[in-house]
Amino acid sequence: MASESEFQGRVAIVTGAGQGMGRAVARRLARGGASLVINDIDGESADRTVSHLKGYGHEAVAAPGSVTSASDVRAMVDKALGSFGAIHILINNAGILRPTQVIDIEEEEWDLVVGVNLKGTYLCSRAVLKPMQDAGWGRIVNFSSTAGKNISTVGGAHYTAAKAGILGFTRHLAKEAAPHGITVNAVCPGLIDTEMVRTTISDERARAYAEGFPISRLGTPDEVAELVAFLASDRAAYITGASLDINGGDLMI
Repeated sequence: MASESEFQGRVAIVTGAGQGMGRAVARRLARGGASLVINDIDGESADRTVSHLKGYGHEAVAAPGSVTSASDVRAMVDKALGSFGAIHILINNAGILRPTQVIDIEEEEWDLVVGVNLKGTYLCSRAVLKPMQDAGWGRIVNFSSTAGKNISTVGGAHYTAAKAGILGFTRHLAKEAAPHGITVNAVCPGLIDTEMVRTTISDERARAYAEGFPISRLGTPDEVAELVAFLASDRAAYITGASLDINGGDLMI
């Protein structure tokens, strides 16, 4: 059973936490007692999330930057260690979506989408491994998608390819990290009611998709945050290299 203090003494980095699922995950971990490092490429969005958390008495600092930049990622990790002295949890949530068809995808857009989603997951994971090894305990939760197992509902092939790559990376890193007390898992959300989705497709199209799901609505960021919190906790100590679906039954395999 979840405890209100299950993350007490833990330090968590959440990337892309300026809005959407990342912000919901940050709130959920903070409610469990974690100290939060809030990353977002938009510094103002990161600051707003930090202010929100501090308004409820939680410990949080902003570490803005791009997850595709090794120097920005290093600065984020240094900020976490300088502020709280350790890193226990990494949530690789930062992502970007474009609906472009393959025939129209320019190389620059391909590199952007694959870079943020897949390269960012690699860079951030690599950067926290030593601090987690030093702590003898770690949780890495990567954001894949139903796109990683099928095809994207609203994104293009670059998004689908990146999210599938995250699943392979998750499995491989899980095997490498297990001897150090670190688990690595992925969550695979379906169509979730986030700002990114709402700015990509119309409300009418979103409703049409939702009506076709067995649970006929969009998921909420808070529902995804509960699944992430479980994987980041001691309750999931025997789960690693796994991918957990949360999609209202849209993808059943």
